[in-house]
Amino acid sequence: MTKLCAIGLMSGTSMDGIDIAMLRTDGVDEIEIGPSLFVPYEAAFRRRIENSLETAKAIVKREDRPGDLAELEREITLRHARAVETFLASPAGALGKPDVIGFHGQTVLHRPQVGVTVQVGDGALLARELDMPVVYDMRANDMAHGGQGAPLVPAYHAALARTLPEPFSGRYPVVFVNVGGISNITYVPEKGDPAAFDTGPGNTLIDQWVSREGGVPFDAGGAIASEGGVVVSVVERYLEVPFFEKAGPKSLDRNDFTLEFANDLELSDGARTLAAVSAEAILKSAEHMPEKPKLWIVCGGGRKNPHIVGDLRAGAEQAGAEVIVAEDAGLDGDATEAEAWAFLAVRSLNGLPLTFPTTTGCREAVSGGVLAEPAEAQA
Repeated sequence: MTKLCAIGLMSGTSMDGIDIAMLRTDGVDEIEIGPSLFVPYEAAFRRRIENSLETAKAIVKREDRPGDLAELEREITLRHARAVETFLASPAGALGKPDVIGFHGQTVLHRPQVGVTVQVGDGALLARELDMPVVYDMRANDMAHGGQGAPLVPAYHAALARTLPEPFSGRYPVVFVNVGGISNITYVPEKGDPAAFDTGPGNTLIDQWVSREGGVPFDAGGAIASEGGVVVSVVERYLEVPFFEKAGPKSLDRNDFTLEFANDLELSDGARTLAAVSAEAILKSAEHMPEKPKLWIVCGGGRKNPHIVGDLRAGAEQAGAEVIVAEDAGLDGDATEAEAWAFLAVRSLNGLPLTFPTTTGCREAVSGGVLAEPAEAQA
């Protein structure tokens, strides 16, 4: 297949800004990773997005935009357009105009049990603003075929696993861990389709905790947690939640876990304990894998929290596995999800599957996404 130049745009459950990444790929196993950029949201806009999660609870149909969600959708889309323009005005622009843009949008509601997932973002408006083809709304077709609508990154993780450098190549099963607001894993066997599911809270509870108790948006470098200790009884209460007993595929909304079990903790103990919850939830996911992993590769913002990674490493070593962060394998752990959206956009154009029964629970492997052409967007 022909390799295309694609840009991926991701604004994840951490709601802290826009990740942009460029790559050239055939959507199968040829991947040339290009530059990336993070464009942060200012604190006031981040709070608007957070507040929209409450408004979004009134959504019944995917097209519903109650309250100020329609205006927020427009603003988010325009911010993505300006972010792409900034990116292409940088040295990244020397690589040429992309053939397609993969646009995730901002998830404001994810209720797989009722077949509804909503990512606000106007693909037609983005195509018009940038005069480029845009593939968006990549989760809906999966849900229409009985899937959870998440996670979608596994197709990219499986391709990356086939391109790992020494000494990591060929160490199957390999598990990619994305620690964002919610953590998810992709289990990649040596043969066959990947398996994937959400594992539990990643950074979201830590962020909520330090924001509420310490007045800061996140625990930078795990500094707050470093002053505290793990309250084991609280970790155990979280791990008793029925979600952890279910086999994959399964997915979570950002609000499915709350701070209820941590309420009585001191600030630093809470931050350290919730980091342990994130790590233990990821380790517990191995109970639902066909074989024990040999290699875990940690991506996403949570890889910068030494307590999450340290707890993961300690637990994995007991099971004879190794934990590395993305950069150890020559990858960019901040850009992996945005790269995935670029990869998925090319797969969508080629009609290739984005999801599989083993990743989302869809009835059959299905493609997805809506293509907005600039000419159509202006019509």
